[in-house]
Amino acid sequence: MAEATSASDIVPLLVDRGLTIATGESITAGLVAGTLAEVPGCSAVLRGGVVAYQADVKTALLGVSASALDQGIVSRAVAVAMAQGAARVLGADIGIGTTGVAGPESHDGQPVGSVWIAAAGAGGVRSAHLSLTGDRAQIRCQTVEACWGLVSDLLTGS
Repeated sequence: MAEATSASDIVPLLVDRGLTIATGESITAGLVAGTLAEVPGCSAVLRGGVVAYQADVKTALLGVSASALDQGIVSRAVAVAMAQGAARVLGADIGIGTTGVAGPESHDGQPVGSVWIAAAGAGGVRSAHLSLTGDRAQIRCQTVEACWGLVSDLLTGS
């Protein structure tokens, strides 16, 4: 993954390329979109976001398939499907997907801090598994920060 960047770095990159972005968020529950919204000029690129915390919402709103969910709610397949679904349903060039366990207890056989993120667009798909530490807030914030590296990789073809 590329060196970590920030939402402040991503917005101008998207503006320069004339691209839009959308989010499909579980563990981050809107923090990725919210962080983008803090950046002046974001309205030129941010299409919106879907908070899909429960599996049935992931399926109904983002089109996450049963076969993806069968791989685990916290899996690469689900993160990628969420990213692709967000881009599709919100009409964006790039989608971001986040799924994971913030704690305080493990979930679906995954330990606290296990997170999958994905970015999807015309440049392909980038994904990463993160093993994070800290409390709920720290894990969620670290997840948001890691998303910018994936988007940067997707934009630069890294």
